[in-house]
Amino acid sequence: MSSREDPRELFQRFEGNPILTAKDWPYPANTVFNAGATRFNNQTLLLIRVEDLRGSSHLTVATSRDGVTGWEIKGHPALHPDDGLSSESWGIEDPRIAYLETDEKYVICYTGYSRGGPAVCLATTDSFRDFKRYGTILPPFNKDASVFPKKIGGQYVLIHRPAFSEESAYIWLAKSPDLQHWGQHGLVMETRPGFWDSQKIGMGPPPIETSEGWLILYHGVRLTAAGSIYRLGLALLDLEDPAKVIRRSQQWVFGPSTDFERAGDVDNANFPCGLVVDEQTDELYLYYGAADTCLALATAKVSELLEFVRKDGC
Repeated sequence: MSSREDPRELFQRFEGNPILTAKDWPYPANTVFNAGATRFNNQTLLLIRVEDLRGSSHLTVATSRDGVTGWEIKGHPALHPDDGLSSESWGIEDPRIAYLETDEKYVICYTGYSRGGPAVCLATTDSFRDFKRYGTILPPFNKDASVFPKKIGGQYVLIHRPAFSEESAYIWLAKSPDLQHWGQHGLVMETRPGFWDSQKIGMGPPPIETSEGWLILYHGVRLTAAGSIYRLGLALLDLEDPAKVIRRSQQWVFGPSTDFERAGDVDNANFPCGLVVDEQTDELYLYYGAADTCLALATAKVSELLEFVRKDGC
């Protein structure tokens, strides 16, 4: 039994938060937040959303030996919005990175934004210098997408979040033979009236494979008199059929509490897109955007997250 009875104690914030802000940037930026994360060349690599002074976003690489300090930020964007793609005309945002070992490549899902709304775009790379861009794979309104880090049943599997209306922003699943053409869409999780995730839900970082199932960290939004609050919850999906929810936490486990999380361009928003797991230590490093203004770090034990969703889930 875990000693952490209060779910808010599962994640420990890094005492030096925020780890990256616009003041650290080698070129002018309004805000830096919502980063995809992975291990690359024995370093932690972040692909960070950078909002420029026009209000348009692009993605820039930063690396660190320990994943905590000593960040080296590239002096130029890794991925610009594609000028030839109408769905990216207002910028690209919120990347999730999954490494597919069988393909020996990194798959990056990100949001392309335009007058038509948010759309799901995809690119692959093995270097984070050169990218193969697949363009828009799911049209507006859709976002919060990530591929699973391995094929399931011989197919690529994608979590995504279509929004057919303000009341139906749910988590869905799709499958593909080639990363380009997606079908077999199915509903995975809905919002829960009266709960902390009653307004809308969406995928956080890519799923984590465990012996008990795919552990996912998802964001839930509750609309209050003072505005929206973005918090984090847990769910466990079946390994062979990830459309099947085994357990889903009733309580949220991570939400805004510090000054830099509560006040910014978007108040009361903790929004994780990337994580790295150290399998030897069971440590999970969660990289999250705080108030759409800066980037912060929290850590947790994967075993404690699993124990909690077992105990609290339904």
